[in-house]
Amino acid sequence: MSISVSEALGTFKKQGLLCLVVLIGIVVGYVINNTVFSDASPVQPINFSHRIHVTDNEIPCLYCHIYADKAPSAGVPSVSKCMGCHKVIATDRPEILKLAEYWEKQVPIPWIKVYDVPDFVHFTHKRHVMAGLDCRECHGPIETMDRVTRVSSLKMPWCVDCHTQMQVENGRDCLTCHK
Repeated sequence: MSISVSEALGTFKKQGLLCLVVLIGIVVGYVINNTVFSDASPVQPINFSHRIHVTDNEIPCLYCHIYADKAPSAGVPSVSKCMGCHKVIATDRPEILKLAEYWEKQVPIPWIKVYDVPDFVHFTHKRHVMAGLDCRECHGPIETMDRVTRVSSLKMPWCVDCHTQMQVENGRDCLTCHK
């Protein structure tokens, strides 16, 4: 009794074809997710320019992002913080008129996050700010952006590379920051 190889493999044709289809589906899904659903520069409810505020008017990051050195989240400025200046500055510009509408309605601006990490990730801005990292280390040349664009993935390999490079350049080990 002899068994041919093609007969023996014939029983695995359906499973092999199914695995191939699933693998192709995963690859296509991954590509679509990273290109279509991963907006690195979303359109915000108000066109806010970091260039105008940070570069032209020299407003420091911590003036608006008041929690960056105190909490896990940097926070976004409240409408009242923005209106502190814009009650008298550029009051007739269309984007400032939008801001004034939020102020009058007493509702926060529904900003769309450009940088977001999964809920299971324990990240804190405070530790990074207190360690002396400049905002540009992760967010790129934010002071030149008229529209915020994500410049780094903030995914695990990117973070590990950054931490490894920082340790090498500064002669630090993990316990310098993670006590």
